[in-house]
Parts: sequence; C-alpha cells; structure tokens
Amino acid sequence: MLAEWLDASLDGRPGLAGEGSLAGGRYRILGAGLLELVPASPSASAPALVLSAGIHGNETAPIELLGEILARLEAGRLTLGSPVLVILGNLEAIRAGTRFVDTNLNRLFRRGLDASGMEPDRARELMTAVDAFYGRHEGRRRLHYDLHTAIRDSQYPRFAVEPHAEAITPSDQWRWLAGADIQAVLHQHAHSWTFSHYSKHYHGAAAFTLELGRALPFGENDLAPLAPMARLIEALLQDRAPASRPADRMVFFRVRHELFRRSEDFRLCFADDTPNFTEFAPGARLAEDAEAGPFTVGETPLRVVFPNARVEIGARAALLVSATPPPADPR
Repeated sequence: MLAEWLDASLDGRPGLAGEGSLAGGRYRILGAGLLELVPASPSASAPALVLSAGIHGNETAPIELLGEILARLEAGRLTLGSPVLVILGNLEAIRAGTRFVDTNLNRLFRRGLDASGMEPDRARELMTAVDAFYGRHEGRRRLHYDLHTAIRDSQYPRFAVEPHAEAITPSDQWRWLAGADIQAVLHQHAHSWTFSHYSKHYHGAAAFTLELGRALPFGENDLAPLAPMARLIEALLQDRAPASRPADRMVFFRVRHELFRRSEDFRLCFADDTPNFTEFAPGARLAEDAEAGPFTVGETPLRVVFPNARVEIGARAALLVSATPPPADPR
C-alpha cells in the first residue's frame, strides 16, 4: 500500500485515502503526497520526524530514496519506532519534470503567506500538515530532513544547509550528518523561508536542507552514494542510534554576502556551469548590474553557492560564502 500511495501521488490519481498496519505500527494516508507513519508503542526518546522530497520537481533521487525505504518498511525489513510524516512536495512539478510550475515553492514557507496560485496553495497545505503533525506529537524532539539534489555540480556533492533561526542545532546532528557522509555544511545568515527553515523557525526543529548530489531524471540516479543517508533515515525511523562520526570530518561555511538581481541588465561574470563552492580570489569580479553596479571580491576569497543569473528581478542570484570553524562539541 505504501508503494501504491507513492505511485498514485506521482501519477495524480484521485481519491487517495486509507490506513493499514505495518511492522511496529500503522500508516495513515493523509492525501496526495502526505503519509503519516504511527508507531504502536514509541519510546519517550523517539523523535517526531518529517521527511520531505520533491519540493523542486526535477530533483528525483530523494524521491527514489524514500521509495526504497518505504518498500523495506512495508516488506517488514524495518520496524517502525518513531512517528514520521513523509511529504512529496510539488506534485505538479514532479509530474512535469520541472523545478517548479509558476513559482519556486521553496521560498513560500512563511505564515501569513497571501500569494495565490498552485504553489502558494501547496505551501499552505504543507505548512498545515507539519503544524498538525508536530502538534500530535507534542513534547517529542522535532526533526525535519528536506531532501534535495542540486541543478549543478559541486566541489562537495553532498552538503547540508542549516537554516537561520534562534533554535540551536544539537551537536549530535552534526555527528549524524557526518556519519551519513555529508561532506560540507552551509550556515544560513538570514531568514530564507524554505521548508526546512519553516520547521526550525516556527517549531524549533533540528532541520536541514540536504543536497544529495546532482539533479537527474527518474531512472538515471545512482543511489549507491546515498546509502549512508538511507541508513541515517532508517535508524531514526526505527528509533535506533544512527551512525556517528566527528563533526570536523565536514567542512563548514557561512554566508558572507548575497548577490541579488536588481535590473534586467544583470549578469554573473563566470560560466553558467560553475560548480557550487568554487572559490574566487580577491579582486575577482563576480557580477554586473545596471542598477546595483559591479560586485568584486574584497580582501578575503569567497566561494559561490547556488548561482543563477536567470532569477526574476529582486531575487537572489548567488550566495557568497567562506569557511568557518566547526561548531563546538560539548562531549
């Protein structure tokens, strides 16, 4: 039934509903792209875990990864121990094989959103689902792993983006991510209104946007490099201790500057296929804008992440980052 829910959500079949049993608990189909896993007798330490994928429709590897994990759960190879909300995000974009249909869903997760359209409506639906899920599991540790792949190569193919919020990320999260073979971490410096930011900002969850390699069509993904991430998710789903490695196995970065497109006459002064985390030396010109003028790297080298010169006017065209020490581990 879990595989049927996944296929029906992706195919757009109507009338999704139902519930049933599985090893360690039961499942509840809440709607298209919304599935809750409810353990029969969770321990007091079991987290309330949100797993989301497909927030951008062309990022398919995380959907396939979750599909394999659900298949193992349905076959009885995993035993449910934690409450889990599984979300497939932008269903229409997934079906179309595009990043989004009208607007970037991953910039809409903000309470009081008053925009209209399919993606704003879906954002409100997903925010409501997360609010209700955490409310049903009040008092539990809250986690949210939003699984993505990047539209370009990267010097660190598997990296985590830590949203900006007042909640402090527990140190065990860094050890778990290192154990899942995450190679780098990017600390956000400001509110970004992404899905992981929503859970951290409004619910105090330990939440991350996890970039897990390059975006490819369904059937072309190599999931082997993501096996350590699958093991982390399965451990949390079963309420087991995940594999752990020292946080300093990862490289940490912090955002130092954002490049915004301020006019029609805007360009980035490097190739479109420049990999994430490419470093530029002092004096390098990175952008030209008819309104904002040029941007040149100052005295400290900067690396570029998520560059995209074709964003709408007023939107972010790139993050500029530099290395920062790993967070202190209180152990």
